[in-house]
Parts: sequence; structure tokens; C-alpha cells
Amino acid sequence: MGIRSTVTSKNQITIPAAIVRELNIEPGMQLEWEIGEARAVVVRPVESRAERARRLQGKWRHLLEPGDDPIEDLIRERVEEDEEMGSF
Repeated sequence: MGIRSTVTSKNQITIPAAIVRELNIEPGMQLEWEIGEARAVVVRPVESRAERARRLQGKWRHLLEPGDDPIEDLIRERVEEDEEMGSF
């Protein structure tokens, strides 16, 4: 048996606490809604860019040589490009 919620006159629902805990839903988080087979509603929490960045941080680090810093390299390249174009 599933967990029930009631839709208010403003088309709002309260997400049951058990679901909030299971999906790590926090205030301000966006939810994506979809109508699935047999009119089932599928709801997924949408990761913010910051959450996605935290999750992916260091994921490919094992492919780099010790001491490599691709972000620092990119910043240095952009600064050099700006200086060449006379932006500073």
C-alpha cells in the first residue's frame, strides 16, 4: 500500500516525511513530474548545478597525473587570451 496525500484547493500537496527523507528533498528543491504508463505519476527531484558539481567533483581525477590541475590550466589560458586581445 502506498502513502497518501491530499490535494488542496490550490493544487498543492504535502510530500510525506518518509518520501522527503528517502529522496533527500530540501526546501527550494525542484521536482520533475511525468505521466507514466497507466496514468501513473512519476516525480523525480532535480539536482541543482551545485549538487551535480559536488557529486561529480573528482570523478575523473584518477585519469590525471599527480599535480595536474585542469581548472587552473583553463583559468591561465583564459587570462592569457584576454591579455592577447587587450581586454585588461
